[in-house]
Amino acid sequence: MKISHFRGIIFSIFILNACSDHKPELIIQTESGEIIVELYVDKAPITALNFLSYIDKGAYKNASFYRTVTLNNQPVNPVKIEVIQGGIFEYDSLNVPIIHETTAKTGILHKDGVISMARLDPGTASTEFFICIGDQHELDFGGLRNPDGQGFAAFGQVIKGMDIVRKIQIKPAQNQYLTPTIQIFNIIQNKD
Repeated sequence: MKISHFRGIIFSIFILNACSDHKPELIIQTESGEIIVELYVDKAPITALNFLSYIDKGAYKNASFYRTVTLNNQPVNPVKIEVIQGGIFEYDSLNVPIIHETTAKTGILHKDGVISMARLDPGTASTEFFICIGDQHELDFGGLRNPDGQGFAAFGQVIKGMDIVRKIQIKPAQNQYLTPTIQIFNIIQNKD
């Protein structure tokens, strides 16, 4: 993580701790409708604030939901999950991976509607995220979906629009990749 990026996150954590009741709301604007998400900056400050920093940079303009994982399209994986995954679907030097905040640290479990960061190894999460459909305990710390047992970094909850999430999940897909992808026009902070 770049030092200046990390300092910005630490400063934001300090400010938000002074206003601990603040839970930013985001609007994920998609071609299928709007999904409203509440971020838990108090429980997962590094992950939530990093996500907000990408929104401030406009990283999610013209992004997409590109992956759907259903019970029927993961035949070789003995641990089944149900999620939709989105983001910018590319990695570059601007998208610095962040420290992995496990569910053991945050207490945010992968329940229906929880938003979490996609990753390979711990500490590689960047811009890609997913939304749980149903409770997905195998994605929590100690879960069996990822062999390292570290789980994924949950950082918020859908508070409106799970019907849109479920609609996206059942769209046509090939090998878990949506055909075509579902456009995310933008992700913005809800100022209401």
